[in-house]
Amino acid sequence: MLTRVRNKLRRALCGRKFLGSGLLLLFLSACGLVRCTPDPLPKAQVDALYETPLSAPEGGLRVFHLGHSLVNRDMPHMLAQLAEAAGLDHSYESQIGWGTPLKSHWEPSEEIFGFEMENDHPRYRDVMQALNSGDYDVFVLTEMVEIRDAIEYFDSAEYLHKFASKARQGRPDVRVYLYETWHFVNDPEGWRVRLEKDRDRYWEERILRRALAYEDPPKPIYIIPAGQVFAEIARRIEAGTMTGLTRVEDLFARTDEGELDPIHMGPLGNYVVALTHFAVIYHRSPVGLPTTLALHDGARDVTFEPEQIEMMQEIIWDVVAGDAYTGVTPR
Repeated sequence: MLTRVRNKLRRALCGRKFLGSGLLLLFLSACGLVRCTPDPLPKAQVDALYETPLSAPEGGLRVFHLGHSLVNRDMPHMLAQLAEAAGLDHSYESQIGWGTPLKSHWEPSEEIFGFEMENDHPRYRDVMQALNSGDYDVFVLTEMVEIRDAIEYFDSAEYLHKFASKARQGRPDVRVYLYETWHFVNDPEGWRVRLEKDRDRYWEERILRRALAYEDPPKPIYIIPAGQVFAEIARRIEAGTMTGLTRVEDLFARTDEGELDPIHMGPLGNYVVALTHFAVIYHRSPVGLPTTLALHDGARDVTFEPEQIEMMQEIIWDVVAGDAYTGVTPR
């Protein structure tokens, strides 16, 4: 109850109708009585928002992807092929950059590094034009990594809220998803350990629960739990029970010189992420989906070992269907 009262006060003082109350806001802030960033909603209150799952889509969807190189071009292209293989009329557009925080996609004064290169393709569309159009059934966005830096310096919760509100203004029934990513594979805390811890301490408490606190009543923003899928794959690898995969580094890309890229996924990792998006967005098990897909540039196809992929597909569905924040009906 106290959290709700504090957040109502912040919304009033920090809102447009109180822009002339700068001295009052400054005084209250100096006294520690109010900050423009709201306190996270209590977990129990947030959990209650996700008790009733979303209805499963009846057909194909139009999706907009916003983010950076952990979205990339191959993953959405793979997702489209998976949906097509499932008999769904799926289409998409995107806007991405290099290591881009949500704030940079929102603020015209902020630079989006790599913008011209990353968006030089037929699937690019300006995010504001896209959201204003109301053309999209689904809006998927993600925050930059390192996630701790995004929270500390780029107001992650505020901009998640702004984008979700913008999307709903353009189309009230749009489904908004926060794509949970990962961190550097050589992180000293341990890749699996951080995946297991970061969902609660950063993606939920510091971003999602704060973003939801901007509105009264709050509206759910669902999660695409790629980080949790990789955490389970990492656990299986460490236990020696992951078919065809002996180390998590095999999910990641390699440079032209053969060196490990410690943050970007290779074709296999992108395939796992695309399968996770498919399972969440369409409320369908990815088991049995194709194991040969084309990359975005059409230069080559990639084929994955069916036995290895079957276990990964099963893991993805178990994680997605067991996570209330995905909006998928629990198993």
